[in-house]
Amino acid sequence: MKTAVVALGKIGLPLAVQFADAGHEVVGVDVNARQVELINAATEPFPGEAHLQEKLSELVPAGRLRATTDYAEAIPGADAVVIVVPLFVDDASWEPDFAWMDAATRSLAEHLTPGTLVSYETTLPVGTLRTRFVPMIQEISGLTESEDFFAVFSPERVLTGRVFEDLRKYPKLIGAISEAGAQRAREFYESALSFDERPDLARPNGVWDLGSPEASELAKLAETTYRDVNIALANEFALFAQDHGIDVYKVIEASNSQPYSHIHQPGIAVGGHCIPVYPRLYLSTDPSATTVRTARTLNASVPERLVERAANLLGSLQGLKAVVLGASYRAGVKETAFSGVFPVVDALRERGAEVAVHDTFYDDEELAGFGWAPYHVGEAADLVIVQTNHPEYAALRSADVPGAKLIVDGRNITTAENWQGTPRLVLGDGSASTHQQPQEG
Repeated sequence: MKTAVVALGKIGLPLAVQFADAGHEVVGVDVNARQVELINAATEPFPGEAHLQEKLSELVPAGRLRATTDYAEAIPGADAVVIVVPLFVDDASWEPDFAWMDAATRSLAEHLTPGTLVSYETTLPVGTLRTRFVPMIQEISGLTESEDFFAVFSPERVLTGRVFEDLRKYPKLIGAISEAGAQRAREFYESALSFDERPDLARPNGVWDLGSPEASELAKLAETTYRDVNIALANEFALFAQDHGIDVYKVIEASNSQPYSHIHQPGIAVGGHCIPVYPRLYLSTDPSATTVRTARTLNASVPERLVERAANLLGSLQGLKAVVLGASYRAGVKETAFSGVFPVVDALRERGAEVAVHDTFYDDEELAGFGWAPYHVGEAADLVIVQTNHPEYAALRSADVPGAKLIVDGRNITTAENWQGTPRLVLGDGSASTHQQPQEG
């Protein structure tokens, strides 16, 4: 089976590797010439994806996987084309920006040959495959969907760092325009994926046909929007608990001991390519969804709220040195997509603080590239804000940041024992040590 994968990023490249590992002849297309060069040299272009390098080292020299910048080299004659091009959302309007997706769709349509399955795995607003991309492909290619080619929406449901594990763990959702397209999609994904046993599921793990692209599009948006709304509820409880001397983490543990409660954990920021973005994609087709909009707005406000609380405790942040621990949006990854570091740094600077940033995955030059002064453990600072729950930060002590007057723990990973003598503001823990007076000097 010849398979083309469009966009070889942190999801697309592992997918291409998965298909090649299953026996497909895979050609990947990417606009980044350097990325293509590294892949063809069997070199992992980004760190942190389990088993990616070892699989590249096997598949590329064997001729089962190669990369190109030329659609004309990859698309013609392909049995399946899988698109994993990023879809962005405008920060101001919250409307999807289809520029990259449209460009990729036009390019593949120009070279599409009859009989090809075209599968979109990029998360899309409901109705996008049927009303936007299928008409575009038909107009440019001159081919007819369900006769000359078959379109399906099959969302990726993986996390970077564990893509191969997640591909086995979760059902592969498909939603095609026609029954013939659904059959082609099922055959393709069953040839490329294997699935773990999941006795917890109501039906066997594997390829699940949801009956239409719209149902499949909504399923991906729903599962991610649920998490954003749940985190917003946890953050709402956390902010209330903090003001009333209550430890919200004990409350959540107690609540979740009842089988119908599944409250998530609060946090200073919701980052990454998915959770902050997909609720806005949902809102683009359901603008009246007030619960979704309120949750997204609340989660986006938490960095500002915690910095404001720090400013109130210290009197002012003007002229103080503030250290933000963590640039990555979550522990264990080198990725800043929609990371809370950006609003935290902005809120600190707006109040006159001198800001430095530390991250275990980024060196000084990389941090400076974002416009941040790098921080080194052991240097003095007035304020510490834990933005990412890297395990290394849980082990830090007050002596590691001489002169700290306050630590704001936005991830609940520090301990009072390690920060004796330094007031701690822990999101959601009203019983933490903020009652102590900030130290002078």
